[in-house]
Amino acid sequence: MSFLEKVKNPQFWTNFTKVTLPFFIILSVLMLFWKNWSEIFSGDFETISKMNFENGKWKPFFGIKIVSSVLYGLYTTNKNMK
Repeated sequence: MSFLEKVKNPQFWTNFTKVTLPFFIILSVLMLFWKNWSEIFSGDFETISKMNFENGKWKPFFGIKIVSSVLYGLYTTNKNMK
């Protein structure tokens, strides 16, 4: 079955969502821990907000993760559907 045939199947999108959403959440949390380890454990959430989300910084922070999650979800779902 080709990729385009699989995309037309509603089960493909259900499986895609099951893969993509957890991957996005895990990736976002891991990156926050990676970049702001000391601020998280000291409770300095204002600094975390300034470093990652204020003044439009949220766009690249989430944009990269959304794109990578979608690509990973498409790849994994396509690979695992028969």
